[in-house]
Amino acid sequence: MTSKAEWLRATLLATSLAFTITGPALADSAPDAFKITDFLLDNGMEVVVIPDHRAPIVTHMVWYKIGSADEPPGKSGIAHFFEHLMFKATTHHAAGEFDRAISDIGGSNNAFTSYDYTAFHETVAPSALELMMSFEADRMRNLILTDDVIKTERDVILEERRSRIDNNPQAVLDEEVDATLWQNQPYRIPVIGWMQEMQQLNRTDATAFYDKYYRPNNAVLIVAGDVEPDTVRALAEKTYGKVARGPDLPPRIRPVEPEQNTRRTVTLADARVSVPSFSTQWVVPSYHSGKPGEAEALDLLAEILGGGNRSRLYQALVVQQGIASNAGAYFQGTMLDDTNFTVYGAPRGDAKIADVEAAVDAEVARIVGDGVTPSELEKAKDRYVRSMIFARDKQDSMANIYGSTLATGGNVQDVQQWPDRIRKVTAEEVKAVAARYLVLARSTTGYLLPQQQAGN
Repeated sequence: MTSKAEWLRATLLATSLAFTITGPALADSAPDAFKITDFLLDNGMEVVVIPDHRAPIVTHMVWYKIGSADEPPGKSGIAHFFEHLMFKATTHHAAGEFDRAISDIGGSNNAFTSYDYTAFHETVAPSALELMMSFEADRMRNLILTDDVIKTERDVILEERRSRIDNNPQAVLDEEVDATLWQNQPYRIPVIGWMQEMQQLNRTDATAFYDKYYRPNNAVLIVAGDVEPDTVRALAEKTYGKVARGPDLPPRIRPVEPEQNTRRTVTLADARVSVPSFSTQWVVPSYHSGKPGEAEALDLLAEILGGGNRSRLYQALVVQQGIASNAGAYFQGTMLDDTNFTVYGAPRGDAKIADVEAAVDAEVARIVGDGVTPSELEKAKDRYVRSMIFARDKQDSMANIYGSTLATGGNVQDVQQWPDRIRKVTAEEVKAVAARYLVLARSTTGYLLPQQQAGN
């Protein structure tokens, strides 16, 4: 299973590359082979088909609109736990049979859980698409959950937490920063769960979770690759279409984040850390929660400020001043609720972490005070639009961006219209979101330090 950190890196890359896949600038002139098809099955399952006939492979993904932020209080980790349980036996297939079937045909599969969704994916030859659909449709409703199965897999996720979180200083700090940044929103709780709550997860919890959320009307099917829409529709109706619709779920309304009026810091000193680092985060709107144009402006702000080696932070801190080994910024816009905007850095040579932090703060202040130039804004826009060429070469990027958008309240048109919305962002709008949201007095900063710097 994919870890949160691995998923986040992949999704950030997919977002930067793939949000521009099917913009109107290309959609009108694109051949029919690249046209996106979107339809609903009678049981409410949404299906999106992204044809790409250049290679004889297909990526098949099922996205459930359920993530860790939807978990009942005191049951943290149940969404990720259930991701694991989905690989167990069903009434029609023994445990491991699905994995062996994929391996036998040279395919690959995996799954991941995030705050807002859980996704399962396979990459296989087109001739195996019906088999993948059959397996996925079967485990959507026919899992066999016994106490022995629950205990065994619970031990697995507990060990996963120990190895990936508790034994990793950066991961421990990330959890504490999240719990400090978010004062009320469920994003403050780690996707994998808190250890003491994970230890109490049981069959009753798992069965209730399964029965409520693992239904076709709470799922999105994305099929990208060497397929035709009519073929996908026929196979989907033959397999998923036989799964009964579940009860309609209430709107995903979560606790609202209060107004934040303080600057908070979190510090972790650990003997395993050799190079100090820091990150500063702010709560900002996502594409789903923001006003029109805000998220697009934040995307471009992140690109200009710290999106790569052409960004302001990299050029100023790494190239010109030579005080940082790395420095950057990112904005994860595809979230159901508000999200975070992050700047980060680490010192190089004799530089101190305070030097790097001050230099990052200065670059943020420059944009807040002076804005961005028309030239760098246009170059940032161009980098996004040019990336569509590369995005089309990766089926999983295409499937990920459509799946994550649809699972967080968006639709196919939101993805297709995104390049035009990006093109309309003005320099004044970028400056405005920086001034509105990147206020140090309302930030949370995490410091990861070597043990000897604990008192500094």
